[in-house]
Amino acid sequence: MSRLVRSVAAAAMALVVCAGAATTAQAAAYRAQTLHFIVHVGPGNATACNIIGALYRPTAATEADPAPAVLTTNGFGGDYTDQEGLAANLATDGYVVLTYSGLGFGHSSCRIEMDSPQWDGEAASQLITFLGGGSKATNGTRVNYVESQKIAPNGKHYKYDPRVGMVGASYGGEVQFAAADVDPRLDAIVPIITWNNLGYSLAPNGADLIGNTLNSDTPGITKEEWLQDFVLLGQTGPIVGPSPASSCPNFDQVDCPVIDDLTNDGYADPASTQLAADYSVSSYMSKVRIPVMLMQGEDDTLFNLNEAVATYDALRAQHTPVKMVWQSWGHSHLSSLPGEIGNGLGILDANGSMSLEGQMILDWFNHYVKGVGPSPALNFSFYRPWVSYKGVNAASAYASAPKYPIAATSPFYLSGAAASGSGAASGSDSLVTSQSAAATGTLEFTTPAANATQSVTEQSGLSQTVPLSDPTGTYAEYESAPLTANTYVVGIPSVTVTASAPSADLLMQPLPTDIGLFFKLEDVAPDGSATLPDRLIAPARFPDTGAPVTVALPGIVHEFPAGDRIALVIAGSDAAYFQPELNTPVSIGTNAAAPGVLNLPVAASSSYTKVVFTKK
Repeated sequence: MSRLVRSVAAAAMALVVCAGAATTAQAAAYRAQTLHFIVHVGPGNATACNIIGALYRPTAATEADPAPAVLTTNGFGGDYTDQEGLAANLATDGYVVLTYSGLGFGHSSCRIEMDSPQWDGEAASQLITFLGGGSKATNGTRVNYVESQKIAPNGKHYKYDPRVGMVGASYGGEVQFAAADVDPRLDAIVPIITWNNLGYSLAPNGADLIGNTLNSDTPGITKEEWLQDFVLLGQTGPIVGPSPASSCPNFDQVDCPVIDDLTNDGYADPASTQLAADYSVSSYMSKVRIPVMLMQGEDDTLFNLNEAVATYDALRAQHTPVKMVWQSWGHSHLSSLPGEIGNGLGILDANGSMSLEGQMILDWFNHYVKGVGPSPALNFSFYRPWVSYKGVNAASAYASAPKYPIAATSPFYLSGAAASGSGAASGSDSLVTSQSAAATGTLEFTTPAANATQSVTEQSGLSQTVPLSDPTGTYAEYESAPLTANTYVVGIPSVTVTASAPSADLLMQPLPTDIGLFFKLEDVAPDGSATLPDRLIAPARFPDTGAPVTVALPGIVHEFPAGDRIALVIAGSDAAYFQPELNTPVSIGTNAAAPGVLNLPVAASSSYTKVVFTKK
């Protein structure tokens, strides 16, 4: 924890979606009360936990005229008050809303369980029973004004089955999957900026992913700064229960070896990998059969767009209704655009008008929970950062298509010393658009030694404005000729390269023949200044076999303007990650007969349409 002096408040801003206050007009439309609930969770439901929350009851909701319900909870490090703006907006629109503090947060007891279905999913399930009238709060409050249904989404009958959806961001996003895993009464969910595979999130490996998943046979590289933020935020609340001699006292103690494993060794052992999978929807996707609207942030180095795509692909493959939205904001930049979404995930924007994402959420719940309104389009929408707009109608910066992906693959081939006619500077290595123009060549560099200066892309959770830097001699770069037209990349790029580190097996490390590298796709302006879209990079660790390896880069939505160059940078380090194998010579080779290739998902304007949205 000493490598960076971190501000708890600043870290919290990167992990908690901030609360928004209710307006006076909204307050007249509902009544709110703070409640406590006892839930029994964990193995055998043997552990009792005291959960705190707030119940928002629309004034029109009665036993004779019941209303549908929405359940929501906090992001990591937050509490039930973070969703006040959302709860007020939804209650004003006729929903009973229960917002609560997750286990281990905001004065809810028990330890942090990382959205485990057995713990957090079961806690949410028992709160659904409360909304269905089957249990009561500790003060005796019982609900009889939430609309019930005789048949659940799976076609079966269950006791105390309310019409209920869930919405929340980050940690409050994954818990919705956990609830859907254990409770078939849940009708629809809206997970926002959350994970598909926690192992990939905290120690990603973009190399040789298996199918359309985020799984790799080789352990990834630890996101040291983000992991530090998690541990720090987990310790900011009161220690629950007897304080163990532990580096993570507020977490379930089975999680501490995983944290120590990633922090101290940099490698996830099989037990750690399995535990991370247990906390991930990727391991129980087949149980999620209700409508899912995925909202993921383009500006997010914690849970990137690849996570949403992996979930989207899996849900579509099993014919689960799914819609995907890529928004401007994420963990790396929580400030949304004017009119994009309200504070605290509020439906209304700062001016009290309907926001774009708020309308999407409301339409989703109106149809799938309330049972009114048309079926929302199960399409793909995304924010276009190159489109500016005036006022607060964010829809003009968005586009939509029937499904993802929308882009055609455009290959750029890795070439050795500047090929004739490539447009690259003399003596440099380049990206060329014709395989026949690629030249054989090798780029060599050395990963930085321990305590030496490393490459810098961001300070995770704190700053994305730090200057980009790669120490001389510690990276390889391939650069295209100036582009002749604006190039719009929408999706997940990939690169196939052949890399080797012949002396790596001489180093003392758990996996001595692995190479750990960092892949970056940069936009180089005519003046030579470089931009790294949303500071996103792809860590990749793979065996030193000398065979070609394909690396999935992070998904981006970016305009490369005409006159700019596209640069593929392969670095030997990154200050935001923990990389144990240091001071290693690395060679990147490309062959004219079978060159490395960078595949870019380039979207034509004809592949999408404008989003139609009328503010209310």
